[in-house]
Amino acid sequence: MDFRFRNWRIGAKNVILLMVVMTSVGAIFQNHALPHPNTFWSLFSAVTVPPYKTLNNEMQAMEYLPFNDGRERFPTVSVYRVNDSSEQALSIASDAVVSTSNVTVVARSGTHLKDDGSKPTEIVESAQQMGDKNNSSDKYHILESSRESRLSNSIPNAVPAEAREKKSIGKSYHIPKLKEKAPEVTFFSDSGHTSSHEKKEMVPVSPDQALLYAKNEIKNAPAVRDDPDLYPPIFRDVSVFKRSYELMEKILKVYIYPDGERPVFHRPLLKGIYASEGWFMKLMEQNRQFVVKDPKKAHLFYLPYSSHQLEIALYVSDSHNIKPLSLYLRDYVKKISSKYRFWKRARGADHFLVACHDWAPYTTKEHEELHHNTIKALCNADVSEGVFVPGKDVSLPETTVRNPRRPLKDLGGKPVSQRPILAFFAGNMHGRVRPVLLKYWGDKIEDMRIYGPLPNQISRKMSYIQHMKSSKYCICPRGYEVNSPRIVEAIYYECVPVIIADNFVPPFNDTLNWNLFSVTVAEKEIPNLRDILLAIPFKKYMEMQMNVKQVQKHFLWHSKPVKYDIFHMILHSIWFNRLSQI
Repeated sequence: MDFRFRNWRIGAKNVILLMVVMTSVGAIFQNHALPHPNTFWSLFSAVTVPPYKTLNNEMQAMEYLPFNDGRERFPTVSVYRVNDSSEQALSIASDAVVSTSNVTVVARSGTHLKDDGSKPTEIVESAQQMGDKNNSSDKYHILESSRESRLSNSIPNAVPAEAREKKSIGKSYHIPKLKEKAPEVTFFSDSGHTSSHEKKEMVPVSPDQALLYAKNEIKNAPAVRDDPDLYPPIFRDVSVFKRSYELMEKILKVYIYPDGERPVFHRPLLKGIYASEGWFMKLMEQNRQFVVKDPKKAHLFYLPYSSHQLEIALYVSDSHNIKPLSLYLRDYVKKISSKYRFWKRARGADHFLVACHDWAPYTTKEHEELHHNTIKALCNADVSEGVFVPGKDVSLPETTVRNPRRPLKDLGGKPVSQRPILAFFAGNMHGRVRPVLLKYWGDKIEDMRIYGPLPNQISRKMSYIQHMKSSKYCICPRGYEVNSPRIVEAIYYECVPVIIADNFVPPFNDTLNWNLFSVTVAEKEIPNLRDILLAIPFKKYMEMQMNVKQVQKHFLWHSKPVKYDIFHMILHSIWFNRLSQI
């Protein structure tokens, strides 16, 4: 329907909008206050409010949130105060809108205006308290939240309403004058679909603020009651892990430095006992979910080198000198820190490396910030050496890959009833522990199958893998260093691992409760090993063996990563430890 006045043509929606504006102006002149929203709410529901210009010149229409009981409510108003001093910790509003580094949330989300037109509770009080406690130099910014998240997968910037001095909403809500523009606030939302009564989670785009937001969310993780993909008994706190993992998938972006010459950089080795670093490099560089080309969007920076390739390329055989390896890494870090500005931003604390070779911890010592600040995912996770720092660094699983095309070949084991061997070990006599193990238990008792290298006459009857599949406990003693690939092998073949390595931090120890699916024996207790294993009740052993089966999925390599597999678990541990350092 159109109305024609001379040469003017006015649409029905514009007529209604004009009526709203005239009503508002009249009310302001008469009462010096905006009219109660109920007087023209029906008009608002039929009109799309003109878009407001955001801080980055994007446009967003203002919408309204419904109550659960079907009533409509006035737009949510949150008041923010700019603090010029320094970055502040996040304050999360109940509708998940958060501030930038120098903006603090002081009012909670939408309060329904009462039918009698009285002040909105909480919001009014917060604004007044702020006005009383702060001088005229304080600045305020108003943000209006959206209704259903129907706009797009990437929510535009929060919409600033123009601040007005001593203009009131209702009867007593006075907004101090905005003296200068507030810093830019940008959000993105979950890309999943939600119903009309659900709100999409809104997360700040700024990398630092996104990490702070995630840390706060993890602290208040909702309880996990039933998740078909996770088995709670093997986790320290399954609720924390699930929330952290969800936020990693939603937020985390990684920048991979293109610098570095092959073969040390960008050339993964996918076979052998150090294959973990190679498989992670391969899958990380192929990834499209987490990897970004713009380093300004990154939360973490990956140093894509192979410690095994470094040893092959630079170590002089029998020289016992690894300093050339350390100098090579030092020069590489100096190069990227001078070429890019991102290393200096956090002195390397938001950078990480993934290295499985025994020497990897020691090759970082020539560069102080690389050695002390960078997150190191290491197979050689020894807390006694002063290199590996629990809570910052990550214990990397050492996985033996015999066939890169079929990394999961021979996976699985025999049922408990077909495991006659109490304990099994076979391997080279590296380090101080294995000779002691062989001394006390080699060829002593039938159910304790403890060998050096597996003898040919025995391997012809039963292979190494068949021994593990037929044993209740698989002994995993340290070699020259604390790590051993047998720990993950035992999990692959559903044999309860027995870890004999003082000062060793097991893989994913920040998330998984190793006491529920493994046995730890002190090195000095090797003479009592059989008694320790026999003292474990059969019921408890059955529970541990069941837990080994359940934890297995978290240690599997896939050519295309799947949720909760070893690639994602390594990345999650790096992400989780980065959050803990903020």
